[in-house]
Amino acid sequence: MSAPSLTPSKAASARHAQPPVDGGPPQRGGAFARSLKRNLTAHGFLIGAVLCFAFFSWYPMVREFFLAFQKTDHGEVSWVGLDNLETVFNDPAFWQAWRNTALFTVLALVLGFAVPFVVAIVINELRHGKGYLRLLVYLPVMLPPVASVLLFKYLYDPGYGLLNEMFGFFGLPEQQWLQDPGLSMLSVVIASTWMNMGGAALIYLAALQGIPGELYEAAELDGAGLLRKIWHVTIPQTRLILSLMLLMQIIATMQVFVEPFLLTGGAGPEGSTTTVVYLIYQYAFNFNNYGAAAALGLLLLVLLAGFSAAYVKLSRAEDE
Repeated sequence: MSAPSLTPSKAASARHAQPPVDGGPPQRGGAFARSLKRNLTAHGFLIGAVLCFAFFSWYPMVREFFLAFQKTDHGEVSWVGLDNLETVFNDPAFWQAWRNTALFTVLALVLGFAVPFVVAIVINELRHGKGYLRLLVYLPVMLPPVASVLLFKYLYDPGYGLLNEMFGFFGLPEQQWLQDPGLSMLSVVIASTWMNMGGAALIYLAALQGIPGELYEAAELDGAGLLRKIWHVTIPQTRLILSLMLLMQIIATMQVFVEPFLLTGGAGPEGSTTTVVYLIYQYAFNFNNYGAAAALGLLLLVLLAGFSAAYVKLSRAEDE
């Protein structure tokens, strides 16, 4: 008798039902191996980034926490508890540094927070030359901070500085910009605002370009002018970006160091530009008291973490 013939569908089922002859790995394992090989480069970059963060960011933070409660004497480390915090609190420059830092933060928010937003609105309203203006606004950010600070040091020079030359041309009295305790902090804020406003202005500009034009058209039909459109359309539509940039600017200004250090030598006339970070620098590199420096840095970290936690809580409350 002849063997029964198989239909094409049954033959295909029989072939699929037969086990692999070569004894290779199961299909699932092969897919996993191919996926792992395909993503090996991505995993390598991810591991490298984690290691960089761990070594350059997380480890110094943990090390600072332990240093805040330790004291190093001739290479011997001992635990001193809250003695470093007591040393910091009893320093007369401690409260002055916090007052100066708070003053810098307030002035920087008045100028550095409002000016980039206004610049972004002006650029957004223009029809031509937006690319050149964006480059012009962002140019100070691309300059090295030292070069920018030296430029302002030349502008503020009491003898041949450009600002005093302009004041003399208009018949105004010359000013001791960096030597006067009442003007030194304002001078530092102006320099810092010019150096750092480019990035914020471009972020605001990107947010403004995402606002639907129909909202402005509806506001114009209701008879709204420029200021009313900004108040009722622009600010509500960019509220999230504005609040985020406010938090980032508070954190950045509370850590100011480069501008006062290069412009006024750090302390400034009568200590008028001594900031918290500069006081940390003095403890660590001038007084060789790393425990006190770490304790002051820990206080600054707690304060900034409190600002961040308050921002997150307020943001969640508004979303709900």
